Amino acid sequence: MLTATIAAHVALVALVASGCAGSAAGGAASGDAAPVTRSTGGGRQATGPAHDHAAPPPGHRAGVPGRGVGAASRGAAPPGSRLDESGRPADAPGSRADPPGGRADASGRPADPSGRTDPPRRHAGTPRAPARTPAYRRWGLTGPLVPAPEKPDRPSVPRAVRPGPAPVVERVATRDKVVFLTFDDGAEKDPGFVRMVRELRLPVSLFLTDSVVGPGYGHLARLREVGATVQNHTLDHTALRGLPYAGQRAEICGQQDKLKQRFGVRPTLFRPPYGVYDSTTLRAAADCGIAAVVLWRASMSADGFRPTATAPATADGSGATTAAGGGRLRPGDIVHAHVRGRGSGRLDGASLTRVTAGLLRRIQEQGLTVGRLEDYL
Repeated sequence: MLTATIAAHVALVALVASGCAGSAAGGAASGDAAPVTRSTGGGRQATGPAHDHAAPPPGHRAGVPGRGVGAASRGAAPPGSRLDESGRPADAPGSRADPPGGRADASGRPADPSGRTDPPRRHAGTPRAPARTPAYRRWGLTGPLVPAPEKPDRPSVPRAVRPGPAPVVERVATRDKVVFLTFDDGAEKDPGFVRMVRELRLPVSLFLTDSVVGPGYGHLARLREVGATVQNHTLDHTALRGLPYAGQRAEICGQQDKLKQRFGVRPTLFRPPYGVYDSTTLRAAADCGIAAVVLWRASMSADGFRPTATAPATADGSGATTAAGGGRLRPGDIVHAHVRGRGSGRLDGASLTRVTAGLLRRIQEQGLTVGRLEDYL
């Protein structure tokens, strides 16, 4: 009888133990603890799960409550997709994947939202400034003026030695194909003439009269800066022939002093007003330091250009200017332009610039160029 009772008790204990093991396994899988009751025999008996959860499928991994594991908590990646560095699918909605054909910049966003790919651009290089018209064309010339020879073919002009008279020069005896441009008085103040002298590097000689220049010495200083030379044409533009020595000397030497004061140089060339002089003029000029008295063989006026000839001094020492035929210049000719006063034949600023440009074209057509008078006298 005792043996049967022990066998029944062992069987009951085994049954209870198997039921507890199954309940513990089910509770661990669902994450919920299963309540148990004690049997009348002193053992524990499971009464079932605390919550009505379905049992997880085989192979399910339980995660920590409130935190997902890997990609499962963010949504499963579509088949064949690639994950970015954070584990999110690279081509999932809201990702930084480039649109088709787009280029991503350093931050990951597409450089062009439209996905358009522009062809590479070629560098056009530095834009070129428009070519400037050559200076000689702006003055109607067919080409630049040919420079005068570096070593002039100088004539043997006698220099004035006091008390002897100054020599008179109306044309330079040279084999060089040059002519010389001279301008009287200093009344011309056309800015275009200054520009012409500068742009063409035109060697010109200015014979100045103080009473005519007046406040225009600043303008003449600009001409000197671009290559013009300054010479003597008396203080007051007085006709010297017949005046006493003292009066002629005062006109010539007085202007020498003025030009020395204005420009720091004493001229070496002198042109008598109106081209008239006598032996007293030549003696007074030499006493004032003049090396040569300069006349001319051709002249310019508002009507254009015409050759002239200066008659040699008469027995009483006077000179006269007469017209000469023909329209061609010869090498060594001195050209004279008078711009003082009014009248049909007198030049103002604009007409002087225009007539000079026309004369330069004729000089080129005749195979000549312009030389500096001071280089030859």
